[in-house]
Order: sequence, then structure tokens, then C-alpha cells
Amino acid sequence: MYKAFFKRIIDFFAAFIGLILLSPIFIMVTMGLYFANAGKPFFFQRRPGRKEEIFSIIKFKTMNDKKDLSGNLLPDADRLTAIGSFVRKTSLDEIPQLINVLKGDMSLIGPRPLLVQYLPLYNDHQKRRHEIRPGITGWAQINGRNAISWEEKFNFDVWYVDNLSFALDIKILFLTIKKVFVREGISADGHVTITPFIGTEKNNN
Repeated sequence: MYKAFFKRIIDFFAAFIGLILLSPIFIMVTMGLYFANAGKPFFFQRRPGRKEEIFSIIKFKTMNDKKDLSGNLLPDADRLTAIGSFVRKTSLDEIPQLINVLKGDMSLIGPRPLLVQYLPLYNDHQKRRHEIRPGITGWAQINGRNAISWEEKFNFDVWYVDNLSFALDIKILFLTIKKVFVREGISADGHVTITPFIGTEKNNN
């Protein structure tokens, strides 16, 4: 009953209240990133959701669009602005995703929505992460976030799908708040963001 009905209701009202309470921070970060990113405070990207349906995720834009002499974007580390670094470390870049939760694209808790180009790379076990709505935070995020391997992350995601409950969501919510304050697992070792997923053997479960 919780998975099929109450989870969505709780998501909607929690996201609505969250946007109201966080509106002062939302406005201040938007203004800061507007000036840091030449008038582009938000980042939009197509991601797969429940049943692999594609939607546009909304995040604060933490990197500018500076390019080299050949017209190619500079490395992530060179494009990460000062305010963008702060926003990322404090996980404030996730706040706009509350809009995705209101729309029904996402849930507060669930597997993180990844890149569309990863879809053909998943094996059957990994694809199960799309049986439910993706989340702003999830079981993988409180168990290492970007500091763990892709295989570990997918195993955590599927475990959550199989064990989803109200009690588990509350536990993940509170542990996420703790992780934000201690700033654990923001990026993989030696990288501003996690290294790209290149796939695993199709029959590897």
C-alpha cells in the first residue's frame, strides 16, 4: 500500500512544503549562480525515470560553459565555480529537483536517475532500478554515493527496490541529512564527479 499509493502522496506534500521552506535559499542560490554562470543558474538534462520513461531533471548549474581554443568544454574541475563548489558540497544543487518530485517525475527517495546513454549498458539485474521512480537521495547515496563503484551502487539500488518501505525511507532521509553535514562521498577519489559508467557483462547478476 505504501509503495503503490502513500509514497506518492507523501512525496507531493513533502516537496511542496520543502520548496516553501527552502525558498529563501533557493532564491539566493539562483541569484548567485545567475551571475557566476552568465545568466544560467539552472541545469536541465534528460534522464530515465520509472519504466525508463525520459524526463528533464532540474538542478542548480555548478559549472560554467567555458571552452578551450578549439571550442571544446574545459575539464569539469576547471569549470566548477567557487559558488558552484559550495553548492555541490552542501548538496544545495539538488533543491530544484523538488519540482521534479511535484511533477511526479521523481520521488524523494529512490535510485538516482542517471544518464540516458547508460540505458543500453545495464544488465537485467541493473535494469530493475527503473521499476520505481528515481529519487533525490537513496540507499546507494547513504552507502557511499559517488565514492563507491558502479556495481556496488546498482546493487544498493536493486536492494532498495526489493525492500522499499516507509521505515526504510525515513531511515534514508535522516542518514542523508547526516551525510550532507559531514559531506561524505560527494565525488569519486580524484574526480570532481564520478567516472562514467562503461557497462558490465549483460548476464552478470
